[in-house]
Amino acid sequence: MKSSKLVIVPTFNEMENIQDLIIEVMALPENFDLLVIDDSSPDGTASLVKQMQETFPDRLFLIIRKGKLGLGTAYLEGFAYALKMGYTYIFEMDADFSHNPQDLSLLYSAAVKGSHDLVIGSRYVSGVNVVNWPMGRVLMSFFASKYVQFITGIPIKDTTAGFVCYHRKVLEAIPLNKVKFIGYAFQIEMKFTAWKMGFDILEVPIIFTDRTRGTSKMSKHIFREAILGVIYMKVKSMFVKPKKAKEQSII
Repeated sequence: MKSSKLVIVPTFNEMENIQDLIIEVMALPENFDLLVIDDSSPDGTASLVKQMQETFPDRLFLIIRKGKLGLGTAYLEGFAYALKMGYTYIFEMDADFSHNPQDLSLLYSAAVKGSHDLVIGSRYVSGVNVVNWPMGRVLMSFFASKYVQFITGIPIKDTTAGFVCYHRKVLEAIPLNKVKFIGYAFQIEMKFTAWKMGFDILEVPIIFTDRTRGTSKMSKHIFREAILGVIYMKVKSMFVKPKKAKEQSII
């Protein structure tokens, strides 16, 4: 029986993590499918995924893209795939174990039992739950979300979170072809748009653990895009009102 749940994992040079991640996701009792979107990693990440497909031929899928095209575009491609294939619950997740695969069950349970449209695995909804990050990076991330809240008025404490569960109706309602940003601001833009459309949003606390293997893809450009992008989104929302979702509310 085909799963209703798809986990989307973008990768670039994640050969040290991807096999272990696939094994953990495949072992979860909820029967998640997994889509890896690899930006032609020179370290052979895609080749490892292909090997794993022999073990999980009906649940593990791979898209290889020509070059490093950005996190946001990877997720947009994954969303299009998920909608086309009929999945109901679509998850975003990092490949480096900063998001605990076991917490996929937590997000899914919250989405189903609470009938929430968007569930966010949040680092900041119950204090600061971050492990192994330098203090400077913790403060930058925490105050980035505070900045987004201040500028936009959005009631989400972890606006840059990359561990998310969408109900398909959210992705069907958002005009994905008009999503502007590809880095950190992509995560903010998606949450901001869902909030403005009136979808039911819930943050659940998770513990975020910095990668222990591989190299971080964070850059100053990503943060610069987020800072300027928030202002752009706020100004745009004052002139272009998104169509409201029917009978939805914010938690």
